[in-house]
Amino acid sequence: TLKPSLAAKKSGGGDYLSLCKNFHVPLFEVENINDQQSIKLLKELSLDLAFVIGWTQIIREEALKLVNVGMIGAHASLLPHNRGSAPINWVLINGEKQTGNSLIWLAEGVDSGDIIDQTPFPITPYDTCASLYQLVAVSNRDMILRVLPKLIAGERPGHPQSRIDEPILPRRRPNDGRIDWTKESCAVYDFVRALTRPYPGAFSWLDGKRWIIWQCALVPVGGFSDKKPGEVLGPLQSPNEEVCGQVVACGKGVLLLLELEGESSEILRGRQLSEKPWQGSVWLNEHE
Repeated sequence: TLKPSLAAKKSGGGDYLSLCKNFHVPLFEVENINDQQSIKLLKELSLDLAFVIGWTQIIREEALKLVNVGMIGAHASLLPHNRGSAPINWVLINGEKQTGNSLIWLAEGVDSGDIIDQTPFPITPYDTCASLYQLVAVSNRDMILRVLPKLIAGERPGHPQSRIDEPILPRRRPNDGRIDWTKESCAVYDFVRALTRPYPGAFSWLDGKRWIIWQCALVPVGGFSDKKPGEVLGPLQSPNEEVCGQVVACGKGVLLLLELEGESSEILRGRQLSEKPWQGSVWLNEHE
């Protein structure tokens, strides 16, 4: 796994040290799987097979060929569709209705190896990046368990990808989390749920302050075409605090903001959020 200083910069990292101690499994921490220190370690281990799950670095040929049978990896999409970075985030942002997970033999290209197994699953309006990653985690386990008997029997299952000329998804950068309120409400909703926890979150500015928007809801009403995109229409108030929030106009349609986090890590939700005197203020996608 990555050294703690590097792992801390990745969203959703796990505590492998405790896990390995509990099961008496050696743990090796590296900075770069392709550097000479890692190459030396792989030579010493002389592995027959390696499973590479959740690894963010492209593994080069020098490292790949040091594992006798090969390295097996997982990619959170139905390859060859959505090769590249952050596929779970992108499928939500792009409004796709289905995604899945692929178990592949690692090759030097980007997610280009032979496909061993795939698991499709639908994307519902209630999913977030976190719920989709839970499906990915379960499918990782299930696919590995399915392929293990074949590997133990000496087989090397897999078939080439049907095509590898699809566009590669680009890496997402911190500034990519800015909300564009001129888009339709459904697109903004998809954007927020694509970047919610464990990711850094979608963000915007209101009255000069930066807020992360962790949760929102689609509101099936119209008739606000005279309002500016990002304009706060007013609070939604209810004895049920879970539905309290602030209603905001988008390029088309409206959203109900349900949970926000301020620059000082202040969390706003429920009654506290709905009581903010924000009506008429306008959310901006940059600081002014």
